[in-house]
Formats: sequence, structure tokens, C-alpha cells
Amino acid sequence: MNTIDAIILGIIQGLTEFLPVSSSGHLELGKALLGDQSVPEESLLFTVILHFATALSTIVVFRKDIFAIIKGLLQFKKNEETLFSVKIIVSMIPAVLVGLFFEEQLEQLFGGNILFVGVMLLITAVLLWLADKAKDTLKSVSFSNAFIIGISQAIAMLPGISRSGATISTSVLLGNDKTKAARFSFLMVIPLIFGKIAKDLLSGDLTFSSANSLPLLLGFLAAFLSGLAACTWMISLVKKSKLSYFAVYCVIVGLIAISFGFIN
Repeated sequence: MNTIDAIILGIIQGLTEFLPVSSSGHLELGKALLGDQSVPEESLLFTVILHFATALSTIVVFRKDIFAIIKGLLQFKKNEETLFSVKIIVSMIPAVLVGLFFEEQLEQLFGGNILFVGVMLLITAVLLWLADKAKDTLKSVSFSNAFIIGISQAIAMLPGISRSGATISTSVLLGNDKTKAARFSFLMVIPLIFGKIAKDLLSGDLTFSSANSLPLLLGFLAAFLSGLAACTWMISLVKKSKLSYFAVYCVIVGLIAISFGFIN
């Protein structure tokens, strides 16, 4: 992979990790359009690096929230921070189970199946359109909500289903406040990303070559910086109920991907 491709894919990951248009789907589309010929091990390492970058950008944007949660947990009391942390753990259960028992089946869907990505983008569009029509509330995420949102996150492991779009839409459709829904959506993925990175590192499946160090570094920086901008922007958009714009975008890209899939 050359440096230009790495930067382009890094920007795609950074933007689409937070904007509700599916980062995994766009990475698959980007690799297909760029003619990525990376061997599976190199591709996996690059993907891990990009996800690490966007996880760090989430931490930077929500640093005050994360510090408050840690401070509350250290009090060892049943306070708001402790309850929020438990909700995060509850939301992780479906994705962890899917990752443990269906990892091989999921990996088979990430082999450039553009037609599948296109169909999933259309499903993402429907979710975003429905969420955009939901009424504003002040309700916070409950424990039962957290588990249902977690199911959406697990389903969003499919390429083309936006993780942020699915989780925020599900939360809003359950009647939760849109700002709180976005906050919960972005914070709930941090433990999963770091857990996945740790699993990949311990598995020994990742291979590193010094020849790839520059593309990896540039891809990381591109994903981190674009992720900072996208995360902040997305929070503002959710507040203003602008998700329907992304629904239209997903329909357009989804139809193009389906057409491209049929042609090839």
C-alpha cells in the first residue's frame, strides 16, 4: 500500500467512523476503487491501526466525560458514573458474543463484497430516516435500552451497516434524548475497539514490516485528525436532527455500490 492510498483510507475511516454512513462499508468500497492488493495480514494490521486512531480521537473529544466516569468509579459508590459504566458493559454483551462465535463468518463478508455493502447501506438509510423523524425528549438511556442498543451495535459489525448510525438511531427510536444517544453511542465503542485490538495483537495474526511504517503512520494521523472533526460535527448534527441528509447519501452510495457489484 502506498502513502497516498493510506492517507485516503485513513480519512475515509476517520470521517465514516463517526458519521452515520458505515466506516467498514466505505473502507471496502475505498479498497476496491483504489485496487488495494494488500495481503490479508497487512490489511488487518492497517485496519487495526485506523481503528486505534479513531478510538483515540473519541477519547480526546470525550476526555471530560471519561475523566468524570473514572473519577466516579474510584469512589466505589452506586453513583451516576457507576451506573453509566454498567450500562456500557451491558451494551457490549451482544457484540462480544457475535465476535466470539461468528468471527469467521463475519470475516468472509469483508472480501470486497460490494453488492452486500450496497444493500446494507440502504438499510442504514432507512434507520437514519426513521430516527430523524423521532420527537425530541430528555430521557436517558436505561439498562434495557443499553442491551437493545448493543444488539444494534452487533448487527453493525456487518459491512455497510453504520455503527454510529445504527446505535444512535436505535437509541433515539427508543425515546432517548438525541445528545445523550450520541454520547452513549460513541463512548460504548471504546472498550470494544481496544478489546479487539488486544485480541488481534495476542493472536499473532498481525505482521509488521518496517517497509510499511510510513503508510501506517500517515494512515493513523489521517484517521485521527479526520476523526476529531467528524466526531465533533456528528454531535452537532444529531442535536439539529440532520440525519436525513446522511440517509439520502447512503441511498445514493448504496445504489452505486449495488450497480458496481452487478457490473463486476
